[in-house]
Amino acid sequence: MTKPHRSKTKTTILVVENNKQISRSDYLAIEEPLQIRLVNPQQTLAITMRTPGADFDLAAGFLYSEGVASKREDIEQISYCVDRDLKEEQLYNIVNVKLREGLLLNLPSLERHFFTTSACGVCGKANIEALKIRGCPVISVEKQVTADVIYSLPDKLRSAQGIFTATGGLHAAALFDLSGQLLKLREDVGRHNAVDKLVGSAFLAGELPLSDRIVMVSGRSSFEIVQKCIVAKVPIICAVSAPSSLAVSLAEEFGITLIGFLRGQRFNIYSGSDRIFL
Repeated sequence: MTKPHRSKTKTTILVVENNKQISRSDYLAIEEPLQIRLVNPQQTLAITMRTPGADFDLAAGFLYSEGVASKREDIEQISYCVDRDLKEEQLYNIVNVKLREGLLLNLPSLERHFFTTSACGVCGKANIEALKIRGCPVISVEKQVTADVIYSLPDKLRSAQGIFTATGGLHAAALFDLSGQLLKLREDVGRHNAVDKLVGSAFLAGELPLSDRIVMVSGRSSFEIVQKCIVAKVPIICAVSAPSSLAVSLAEEFGITLIGFLRGQRFNIYSGSDRIFL
């Protein structure tokens, strides 16, 4: 079952400027809940507020970043709900995931992590040691990029943000190669969802690991964003705004080049400066 992606909606607003009031039409980014459910066994894993569109990418990216699925073959099928007892609009807010038969899951230990929002990512996510226990390696410095490549990324990201252009209300995560070519971009009301959509798209297309790629996000870099990139083995993460202290600690621990305040001909390097040369 497929559905036309409806990521924005039209509304009427009052614009007040120079003490004058004008009525006009505007667009809003849609925010609706998405429930990610397992078919085998039947289990709700996550409920997240997201912008409809690339829902299967979002589900796959979430399951991959949280260690439920480690390779493409672990997910046999992703589909929208077909329960006709539900209202039609609800059918497209539920995604069913069928995992590979025999895949072992520790569901009791997963349950406390798998309730998310667009604002905070995975609530109560374990600390840096959890990633070490999962076997995520330190990412070695194998290739470098020029500062000019980094400078070029924000304009390319911004020009590709179609829904943001219409609404002004969405985050974006973009994937670039080391020459600065834009490969794909995903938008969402939640910055972590945008990264999950981006990584999930690569996961479903068999493009992981992303060891020779750059990820750029339109907002700030948080622990959750860096964590998701580490699992996908992304060596360079760029952001328009600032990173958090835990994001920097995590990047340093796993050998990530973390760049913030990337605007115009300026950026800050918070970790992994060896990958950037002038």
